[in-house]
Amino acid sequence: MPRDRVGQGRNSVHLRRFNERLLLQLLRRMGEASKADLARRADLTNTAVGGIIDALDIDGLIESAGRRAEGGRGQPAALIRLKPSGAYAIGVRLDRDSLQTVLIDFSGTVLDRRMHNLLLPAPAEALDIIEADVRAILADMSADARERLTGIGLAQPYNLGAWLRELDLGSAHFKEWDTVDFGALLSERLALPVFSENDGNAAAIAELFYGLGARLDDFLYVFLGPAIGGGVAVGGDCMRGSTGNAADIAVMPVPPSTLASAPEARGRWSILMARASLNALVRHLRFHGLVADTHAEIERHIRDGHPAVDEWIADCVDALAPALRGAICLLDLPVIVFDCDVDAGLVERLMRELDHALRHDAPEARDTPDIVRGSFGPDAGAIGAASLPLFFNFSPRAQVLLGQGSEAA
Repeated sequence: MPRDRVGQGRNSVHLRRFNERLLLQLLRRMGEASKADLARRADLTNTAVGGIIDALDIDGLIESAGRRAEGGRGQPAALIRLKPSGAYAIGVRLDRDSLQTVLIDFSGTVLDRRMHNLLLPAPAEALDIIEADVRAILADMSADARERLTGIGLAQPYNLGAWLRELDLGSAHFKEWDTVDFGALLSERLALPVFSENDGNAAAIAELFYGLGARLDDFLYVFLGPAIGGGVAVGGDCMRGSTGNAADIAVMPVPPSTLASAPEARGRWSILMARASLNALVRHLRFHGLVADTHAEIERHIRDGHPAVDEWIADCVDALAPALRGAICLLDLPVIVFDCDVDAGLVERLMRELDHALRHDAPEARDTPDIVRGSFGPDAGAIGAASLPLFFNFSPRAQVLLGQGSEAA
């Protein structure tokens, strides 16, 4: 792993670490490159890049990718790329209707997976399940891979005990989640560093690190799951806000739903997740007498084109479009990245309807952001969780220059 070099001043060490991470980011985005390519893109000297590449090679983070096949005179340039076995991370995604644990390598490839589709149990029971899954994954890893494990990333919605009425959830277990630090419990149980993050931010980080971040530094990320979450990418980093709830569009105020299945409004305003969420869709499907207990059942109704799905989509877009327009007006971002826990054509349809609504209601002298599909679908939360240790250890964030390295929660 990149390490401080003996005999250099503190500022020089931080700059060296930043440049190491910058080159790793460039390789992640470019796929493969020569030292000269990296020097040009990073605006560093060939000598500086050569020294950093040598160190990264010693650390086992890069490998040879052969030579560039091109015409012309001289020796073809030697190419390098990230070494998939250079680092590993485990990701744990907790959501209101599932538990998921994955192992990814340095390239972002999912190597192992454990999944439980169940209503989120009490923290003590969830801890036992996740511990068993992580230990099973660790047992299947080689000794060298375990040595290169950077930690565990934990992604979960904040305030799990809130908004149960809006999400049509009555489990008493959810209230317990607001009184425990699950990341600390997991770290203590497994004796491994745990990096905790809001699930929307984690999924946005996955896009930055392994997905659309290869070509986009600035975007609003929106994920439609049991609730709805989001993240903001600015300048290639994730904006967290003072409490980690930046882009928490789920609680943006919206007019109450007109669907007969919606809970009665308590006042003049409802919140976005009461209308734009898979739980709202499930509630409406059940109101029409349909079974919608699993993602497969939800997708079957979407594929069948049941009128209840059409009704919910219209209500969802009616609430979501102005919420997104408000967010874009405030943040001035050029792209909305949209992803979802289910598909069967739902994602493309929502993107199309949202694009139409945003363009129809666009204010004068303001552009409408492009809406692009996310990279990971239902895996976004788990890959986002697993990306956290890698992102905080290997991304060229500004905090590195200030000597603020990765911190496990």
